[in-house]
Amino acid sequence: QVQLVESGGGLVQAGDSLRLSCAASGRTFVGYAVGWFRQAPGKNRVFVAAHSAGAISTYYADSVKGRFTISRDNAKNTVYLQMNSLKPEDTAVYYCAAKVGLRYSVDGVDYNYWGQGTQVTVSS
Repeated sequence: QVQLVESGGGLVQAGDSLRLSCAASGRTFVGYAVGWFRQAPGKNRVFVAAHSAGAISTYYADSVKGRFTISRDNAKNTVYLQMNSLKPEDTAVYYCAAKVGLRYSVDGVDYNYWGQGTQVTVSS
């Protein structure tokens, strides 16, 4: 069992940066691929970024490519999402997720564990 806790959300202005963290506990998540998803009010949850469990392999949604960076520190059991050049349309609750296996997925149904989410609000 893996427990995930996100932090780092907040209210920022357009153009600002935030770094979200996702701390895992319960067991090491070295063998888990991880992902970030977000859900805006009234909309479905959508994929944001993912990182494989092994070699550095990442994937991003087109909407965040070039602005967001996902990384992980296995020694700290923590995943990060560095978000730069934030836009009002990035406003959402951000969730981290972990899936058993090395390969990442852009589909939330493939993930086994989820955090409770952290709110990111970007004002114009």
